[in-house]
Amino acid sequence: MMKVEVTIISKETIKPSLPTLHHLKPYKLTLLDQVTPATYVPTVFFYPMSTDLNLNMSQIITQLKNSLSDTLNIFYPFSGSVKDNLFIHDFDTGVPFLEARVNCSMSEFLKHQETDLLSLFVPYRAFWKESDTTIGQMAIQLNLFDCGGIAIGLSCSHKIGDAATASSFLHSWAATFSGSPEKVVNPNFSEGSVMFPPRDSLPQKYIATMDNLWFKEGEYVTRRFVFHDEAITTLRAKAKSELVPKPTRIEALTCFIWKHCVAASKAKSAGFIKASMTIVVQAVNLRTRMKAYLSDASIGNIFWWAPAAADLTMEEKELHELVDLVNESIAGFDSGSAESLQGDEGFLAFSDYFDQLEDMFSAEPKPDVCAFTCWLRFFNDIDFGWGKPFWVGIMGKVGPAFRNLIIFSETPWGIGIEAWVTMDVKEMAILENDPEFLAFASLNPSISISL
Repeated sequence: MMKVEVTIISKETIKPSLPTLHHLKPYKLTLLDQVTPATYVPTVFFYPMSTDLNLNMSQIITQLKNSLSDTLNIFYPFSGSVKDNLFIHDFDTGVPFLEARVNCSMSEFLKHQETDLLSLFVPYRAFWKESDTTIGQMAIQLNLFDCGGIAIGLSCSHKIGDAATASSFLHSWAATFSGSPEKVVNPNFSEGSVMFPPRDSLPQKYIATMDNLWFKEGEYVTRRFVFHDEAITTLRAKAKSELVPKPTRIEALTCFIWKHCVAASKAKSAGFIKASMTIVVQAVNLRTRMKAYLSDASIGNIFWWAPAAADLTMEEKELHELVDLVNESIAGFDSGSAESLQGDEGFLAFSDYFDQLEDMFSAEPKPDVCAFTCWLRFFNDIDFGWGKPFWVGIMGKVGPAFRNLIIFSETPWGIGIEAWVTMDVKEMAILENDPEFLAFASLNPSISISL
């Protein structure tokens, strides 16, 4: 592992520039926010900063802070704190902004590509089970490389929103920085809580059930696998069926990875009592699945999990059989179930869902769980005026009580998909040496960049 030192050289709290925001009413969480753990999601945006831009770094830093302050006038809940798991208030709390020096060039870091080191570039630890629910919603770390390149590290609490929410904020901050007010997103802070109203007395067992979905004690590692277009095309062809004649890239990759994760889990547990069931859950964006479409500017966790279960012989199934199973679980949101979740009556549907999950998790032996989420088209075009990020890094070193999660994102070249796979360290060692898996997936290839 290369030796990278990231030294914090300053820290301040950026608050909204308008002094009147403390008069605003508290921002109501949605039911989906309430059951989502307060855990920080890490994302790092790498900008080479070409010398022909003739940029002054001190001016950039000042402008980043000022534009962030102005953006918080619009996205004011991001500057507040959570109260009683019901609302966000005290919008003058602010957002920590750290400056850090990195003792190497960006090209050197990207060439060696030690993904665990991404944790050095974000303010807060990634995907830890946070017990303090009053923590801030966001923190930012500006990392300055020796070469003049910068990496903007974001730690965003999942309590306030999903990837679409974070994307709206970042696009607006970038537009404000670059003087492009027409690109600033006008966030909608009411649609979510009207559609999915919060509960004053939310049963604790439901929160515990969601914690079981997110966390499980163990030792986990994250690895980056790259699937190039040719490999994806081949997998999509294998995934075709009469039920799903045109499987998406994500459907094919989800089932391919799920299949091999289960094989790794079984191989690790050879000779021991093992789970008899495996569950895959996929994050489904509900904004476009409601009868009255919600916009991408609807703030909050406007997504839900689509579960599909199979016994452990599923690793022997053909890829198209698994795609049929996964496709059916998501299709349920298009056949009316998404509508059944909204309003006060929707809580009954959520209750049924929690009860089903609780039954699954209470099975003995405990089932394997793999969660999948797709970040395509959310973050690859965040342009502060010096171009799109050359690369977006995700994850880093995760907490010791996280569980299997796979995040899909774009490759820097736009000709494939990166899969950030988090799983048990022993199972990962098996997956990293699985020849059938590596026939399609490249393990953490280096990123070459000329600075």
